[in-house]
Amino acid sequence: MKLKQRVVLLAILLVIFIFTKVFLIDNLDTSAANREDQRAFHRMMGSLHVELDPRLDHTLQSPWEIAAQWVVPREVYPEETPELGAVMHAMATKKIIKADVGYKGTQLKALLILEGGQKVVFKPKRYARDYVVEGEPYAGYDRHNAEVAAFHLDRILGFRRAPLVVGRFVNLRTEIKPVATEQLLGTFMTVGNNTCFYGKCYYCRETEPACADGDIMEGSVTLWLPDVWPLQKHRHPWGRTYREGKLARWEYDESYCDAVKKTSPYDSGPRLLDIIDTAIFDYLIGNADRHHYESFQDDEGASMLILLDNAKSFGNPALDERSILAPLYQCCIIRVSTWNRLNYLKNGVLKSALKTAMSHDPISPVLSDPHLDALDQRLLSILATVKQCTDQFGPDVVLVEDRMTLSHL
Repeated sequence: MKLKQRVVLLAILLVIFIFTKVFLIDNLDTSAANREDQRAFHRMMGSLHVELDPRLDHTLQSPWEIAAQWVVPREVYPEETPELGAVMHAMATKKIIKADVGYKGTQLKALLILEGGQKVVFKPKRYARDYVVEGEPYAGYDRHNAEVAAFHLDRILGFRRAPLVVGRFVNLRTEIKPVATEQLLGTFMTVGNNTCFYGKCYYCRETEPACADGDIMEGSVTLWLPDVWPLQKHRHPWGRTYREGKLARWEYDESYCDAVKKTSPYDSGPRLLDIIDTAIFDYLIGNADRHHYESFQDDEGASMLILLDNAKSFGNPALDERSILAPLYQCCIIRVSTWNRLNYLKNGVLKSALKTAMSHDPISPVLSDPHLDALDQRLLSILATVKQCTDQFGPDVVLVEDRMTLSHL
C-alpha cells in the first residue's frame, strides 16, 4: 500500500475513533445524568411525608440557625433535610413575641417574630377550600393555603427555591394582640363574635378585614430568609401590564424571546432557564401574578430566581391560563433535569405526591380535590408544549443541560 493511501486510511480511522469516543462519552454522560435524575426523584418521593417533630439531631443549634445554614446561592434548602420537620414544627408552634403590619405590598399580611428572634410572614385565611375565585387569573385575595401547597410543589419539582411555609392556627386575642405594635393593633375590630384585622397594605381596607373563627385564625407562616442574603427585585420580562386593552410586548411579538436573550442577565448564566422553570411552576399552581421576582443581591445573574409570594394561586381549578407558559413556548428551551422530573410525575404521580407531602400540615387538607386534579391536567399541557418544541427544533436544541454541584458546608 502506498504511503499516501496509508495516510488517508489512518486519517479515516482516526476520525472514526474520535467520533465513536465522543459519541460514547456523550451517551454515557447523558445516561449518567438521567440516572442521577431518577435517583434524585426516588429520594424525593421517599422523603415526601414530613412529620412535624420538635426533636433535632443538632442539639446545640436552634431550628432557625439550621435553616439559615441551608441557604446557598442556588437553593433555599438542600435535597436531604432530616431537620425539616423540626424547623416546620417550630414555625407552627413557637411563641410569638412580636407582631407588626406586613412589609410593603398589595395584600394583607402580618410580620411576626417568633421565640428565638426568627421573622415569619403570616397570611390569614380569606377563602374556604372549595371557593372558586372568578375573573382574571390574578383576581381575589391572597390564598394562605396556596403558599403551603406551592412550597411542597417546589420540593416535588426539585427546584428548592421557595422559602419554607407551614400552616398555623393563631389566637388573635391571646397570641397577637398582647404583642402587637400600635400600628397593627389599630386595625383590629370585632365583627359579630369574630376578631378581625385589616392591617396595612395597598389594598387593605377597614371594610374588608380578615376574620378569625371567634379568636382562632387559620393562616400560613413563611420563613424569612436570613438577613445575610439581601434580596434584589427585578421586573419579570414576561410581566403583564394589568391595564385593560394594553398588551405587553411578549403578548404580541412572536420573536420576543430573541430580544430577551440579548439582555442581561438573560444573555448568559442560569437566569433564563430559571424563568422557564418558574413559568412551569406558576402554570401548575395557576399563578399569573409574577410581575416581579427576587434574586440575591449583586449576583450578576448567577443566583436562583427565588419563588416568593405564591399566594395568588389555586384560585380556579377550571382555568388553565396558557399565557403563563409563554417563556416556555416562546423560547422553546427547558432544563433536561426539569424535563425528566416532569415525566416522572405523569400518570397521577404529581397529584398523589403533593397530597402526601401536604398531609402532615396543621391546616390539612390544604387543597380541594379539584385543584389536585387540575395539577395533573396542567402537567399534560406542559409536556405537550415541550413536545411541540422538540418536533419543531429537535431535542438537542430544546433540552438544555444545566446542572450545578452545590455545597452546603
